[in-house]
Amino acid sequence: MTARSREDLAAAAGELFHDSYGAEPAGVWAAPGRVNLIGDHVDYAGGVSVPFALPHCTAAAVAPRDDGLLRVVTGRPDGSVSRFSTPLADVGPGRPSSWGGYVAGPVWAAVRDGVVPACPGLDIAVVSDVPVGSGLSSSAAIECSVALAAYWLAVGHRPGPEETARLVEACIRAENEVVGASTGGLDQRSSLYGREGHALAIDFRDDRLDTVPCDVGARGYAFLVADTNAPHALNDGQYASRRGVIDAVTAFAGVPTLRDLGEPGAAAGDGRDMDRAEAVTRAWAAGAGAAELIDGTDAERADTAWLRVRHVLEETDRTIAAADALADGDLDTFGRLMVASHGSLRDLYAVSTPELDCAQEAAMAAGALGARMTGGGFGGSIIALVRDDAVEQTAEAVAEAARRAGHPEPTFLRVTPSAGADRV
Repeated sequence: MTARSREDLAAAAGELFHDSYGAEPAGVWAAPGRVNLIGDHVDYAGGVSVPFALPHCTAAAVAPRDDGLLRVVTGRPDGSVSRFSTPLADVGPGRPSSWGGYVAGPVWAAVRDGVVPACPGLDIAVVSDVPVGSGLSSSAAIECSVALAAYWLAVGHRPGPEETARLVEACIRAENEVVGASTGGLDQRSSLYGREGHALAIDFRDDRLDTVPCDVGARGYAFLVADTNAPHALNDGQYASRRGVIDAVTAFAGVPTLRDLGEPGAAAGDGRDMDRAEAVTRAWAAGAGAAELIDGTDAERADTAWLRVRHVLEETDRTIAAADALADGDLDTFGRLMVASHGSLRDLYAVSTPELDCAQEAAMAAGALGARMTGGGFGGSIIALVRDDAVEQTAEAVAEAARRAGHPEPTFLRVTPSAGADRV
């Protein structure tokens, strides 16, 4: 799937706006999806992730209203449209519970947090090239395009660094509280801070964001996303239960973030004290609260809790090494770390699926330097680092493996690091 230019996407959103509301929008704002190269399920634990913004975007054509109403129309790939409207006064935690929460939630949160001074109502038309349900942050692309539009219309200019950070937090709050998905902020930061030609090294504990040159094409390589087209949802409880374990162990250990558990300096030696981290985790699992988050016997709960914590700690350390390798142009090391990350997400965090494993294994068998599931898991996509002249060959190998296994036919995106959200 080739991404439309932002100008073409904006024109489509403007046309949908005119057809739906009989007027012209005040402007069009676009925000990209993201692909995470490495560092999944660590953002809510103070870890490090290395994503980049996709060329595939969501465009929101927007105009203000004066009656407190928010109206939304969104175009679907089959040419149909969906409509939604709500008084902004009715938006809040758990409301609306439909897809409209991804649109109304950021406006509510931005006004509540004060980054948008006021919003008397909006008409919005949304058109998107970000595949839905693919683990590529289609939800964050909607949230960020609408939040940016609401800010711009209220204030009259592009947000500065402080305001952008507050818009990120508003979009996270919208997804957590209105939609009910316990995400940690990776997606929204990627969409609002993306930079063409660069990945982002996001340190969630230290609240630091660095750009990392990511021109793999100069070395004869490319990034290929394979969307397995397996069902994908993060608000069905599986994601929340894993985050619940991490949050509970963190609180039990009395550390600011899980990443701080067993960090160098907590015990003698140069590396992380994994023995201490395991002991703390198993002590938490022996308590009554563990049974609310993990099924099984006492011993099984303790083992499962440690697997979850171990993934977060090892994935954080692995991602820091991967960011260094990418910055140094060491793609062999970067690829090996991608493969190790997939194994951890599959075996320790248990968020992979047969479709994802099939695609990852097929990409590696076809000669990829590295391949891994990307995003929250439970369906979605893999990303593979492949030779530039082997993109089509790798895609066909992944598709053939899916056919043999009886999985859905995958779809493919060749992706490059792209710019973050902006007015078009």
